[in-house]
Amino acid sequence: MTTPSVSNPSAPALPETGSGLPLAAGVWPIDPAHSGVYFQVRHLGLTNVRGRFDLFNGTLTIGETLADVAIDATIDMASVNTNQPDRDAHLRSTDFFDVEHHPTMHYRSLSVTEGEDGYQVAGELTINATTQPVSLAVEFNGVDVHPADGRTRAGFAATTEIRRSDYGIDFNMPLGAGKLALGDKIKIELDLQFIAP
Repeated sequence: MTTPSVSNPSAPALPETGSGLPLAAGVWPIDPAHSGVYFQVRHLGLTNVRGRFDLFNGTLTIGETLADVAIDATIDMASVNTNQPDRDAHLRSTDFFDVEHHPTMHYRSLSVTEGEDGYQVAGELTINATTQPVSLAVEFNGVDVHPADGRTRAGFAATTEIRRSDYGIDFNMPLGAGKLALGDKIKIELDLQFIAP
């Protein structure tokens, strides 16, 4: 894989670690103001309903080798936002997220591997006190310096797909002829910007 170059020629040179990423070793916190956690689910078998989580935090730890790279993230489940207040309230209820008893979703990486088209992150996702293996396909978008604060940032995009039934979230409404109102598969897209330590 060809590592993206620093997009701003005036940005400070960063040491390239054995991780294959031109990022300084240390803990890079996520910048939530310039990041996003998005999802979509099929509705009535006709269209996709899209939403996001507005509150989240996480870190990217860069070590000397790719084996030392680690990702840890927590999402506030009550911050779900599908631009429809009644639907969001239902998602927070015991039918879905049960945010009173399970207020957060947590992801932690177990390994990171590099391929021709990007990186694969194998990890564990915990929702509603249920933990399942989840892998992310990750694209590294490069590094640049934020013009306002002068701090170096790194950008990534990631995608995955999960089944909500794997986490005990199986509420549905039958439509007849064996059809259900909500799909089981959830597509997840992440746009993540991290700040240099």
